[in-house]
Amino acid sequence: MTSGVGRVARKTATMDPGPGAPAGAVPGLDRLPAGPTVFVGRRAELAALRAAAARPAAGRSPVLVLAGRPGSGRTALAVRFARTAGADFPDGVLFAHLSAPDGSRVPPVRAARLLLEQLDPDAAVPLPGAVEDGRDEPACVALREALVGRRVLLLLDDVRDAGQLWPLLADEPGCLVLATTAGPLTGIEDIDPVILGGLDRQASGELLADLVGGTRISCDPVGAADLAEACAARPAALRLMAGWLRGNPKTAVTDAARELANVLGEEAGRPAKAEEKPSTAAKKERDGNDAKAARPEPPAEPPAEPPGDPATWVKPEPEPAGPVPVPDNDPLVGAFTLLYGTLPVLQARMLRALTLAPAQIADPRTASALAGCPAPEAAATLAALAERELLGEEPPAADGTPRYRVPGRLYPRLVRLREQEDRPAETELARARLLERLVRLTESARALLDPSAGPGADPLPVALRLRSAAHAREWLLGERDLLLDAVGDAIGQGDLDGSAGRLVTALLRALPLTGGAAPADLYRLHELVLTVAERHGKPRRASAALLNLGDLQAAAGRWEQAGTHYRAALEHARSVGDEPLCARALEGAAGCHRALGDAVRAADWYGRALGLRQSLGDHASEARLLARVAEAHTAQRRFEEAEREYRAALSVLRRLGDERGREAVAARLADLRERLDAGW
Repeated sequence: MTSGVGRVARKTATMDPGPGAPAGAVPGLDRLPAGPTVFVGRRAELAALRAAAARPAAGRSPVLVLAGRPGSGRTALAVRFARTAGADFPDGVLFAHLSAPDGSRVPPVRAARLLLEQLDPDAAVPLPGAVEDGRDEPACVALREALVGRRVLLLLDDVRDAGQLWPLLADEPGCLVLATTAGPLTGIEDIDPVILGGLDRQASGELLADLVGGTRISCDPVGAADLAEACAARPAALRLMAGWLRGNPKTAVTDAARELANVLGEEAGRPAKAEEKPSTAAKKERDGNDAKAARPEPPAEPPAEPPGDPATWVKPEPEPAGPVPVPDNDPLVGAFTLLYGTLPVLQARMLRALTLAPAQIADPRTASALAGCPAPEAAATLAALAERELLGEEPPAADGTPRYRVPGRLYPRLVRLREQEDRPAETELARARLLERLVRLTESARALLDPSAGPGADPLPVALRLRSAAHAREWLLGERDLLLDAVGDAIGQGDLDGSAGRLVTALLRALPLTGGAAPADLYRLHELVLTVAERHGKPRRASAALLNLGDLQAAAGRWEQAGTHYRAALEHARSVGDEPLCARALEGAAGCHRALGDAVRAADWYGRALGLRQSLGDHASEARLLARVAEAHTAQRRFEEAEREYRAALSVLRRLGDERGREAVAARLADLRERLDAGW
């Protein structure tokens, strides 16, 4: 399973802004990343995006591509565009990360499910299909169908390759897709990408002045220009250096540029001279290389079909593209190294530990568990790291709890530092603490939602406690994706299966109590149960998980997939001689044959299940299966056999004293006799 699927947490609010929303409010803007508090420059790029968005489109959703290297501010610019252009899309703004902070590629199916839930939280999200990356995957099909007739802006952040986009493109020219990417995004027709380089000199000065202080910058304009040049005028590096300057109030701006040059020289394996500055020609060459690396290559061939043919919209690459690496001598790395070296021990340790958070998103509850400190201390530390530009702000949780994200551009460096500075036992302990914290929170939520279900976990500290049933529901629904990511990460690594299993059990008990548990979420949890059961050689548990998966597929009307799960469950149950599980699997498979119109096989499988139930003395199930066998015989026009089975069912129900059941079976028998009398 892909760990740390990159995305904002799902909200419980619908796309409808509601009666209390201001007039003209655009639904979905609250899902967007908070973005930097200070935004400067990029007027030309914003104008280019607006001009591209205003062009008439036909046949499919137009695609805008915003390309730039890590740290160029492409996400901030995309969010800025979405907030200013959102009024043109009254049906809302949808947002999803298509790369995890660790660089792993988010499959289109996962993005489609998230976007569907944002578009309509009450809609049934389809269960996974057999194809994970194609346009025929059920969730991708459902998303494209849901977008038809709507005007929606889809902001897809950090797209790795065209193969992630094409399953999401709807036959709706009224929608607009804005994709940000770090490297060449080849294969999409009819796009003119906007390329991000560094900020211009004026914007760089304005950014430093706003973040560091106007007086400090205006007193040393040459030093500010040198610092901007050393940072390649990239916003992320400038922000990190501004955080370093705020933490060193007595250091001159010129000294900051010199310190950064020294760090970059050390990273590159060669000492840098303090007074040496890049020449203008070298700077132009470097900026040109940055733009070249970000600029998509033109399609290899012109489209051979009319623009309306979906096959011509995107020509996916044979293999998914890899993440664009950040070299060690990049100004972004140098600025981070400089700032990280000034952090207090607790802040540095927490920053490293946050790479273990699900989807690299943390609030005081998860941060305190990872760092092993009280929640108020964790909240203060998170705020301090965000103030120093080392964490990005996420939309707050439903109860207003602040949330933060580890920037993807810093994640690889932080993982390397964690592996170098933290002992493996400390890392494993932090992960175990996080899982146990999530188990306790989930069990507490279940106890609040259904007090009759039994006691929850031991009371949590006051700062972590869920206050009411409404708060518990908001927490479960708002954190559902992160909880699923946490258990998926743990089971994927395979060393904390005990804690992960308890979290799966807690979620399976708690999520249905919210009224918003999607079958796709339950399906994912049962898949995780199956993974652990097969890993540890527990066939009974594997069989139960497969039966639950089959039931979910059957409820969705996907009978062939359900039958596959039931037959696999039967094999596991037979391996340990568990007859009740075998009987349930046989009955489930028979129901699939019945739904598919194969009455002969349905009668055979129901008959095998009936034999097991009779040997077990399960008379209620025996009566039910006798009626099912009779129905299968009726479908084959074997009326005498059907009448005999109905009579046997009535006899069993009479012994059980089940009058209601007898009435139902008697009605079916009477209907059969009427048909026979009518000359069937």
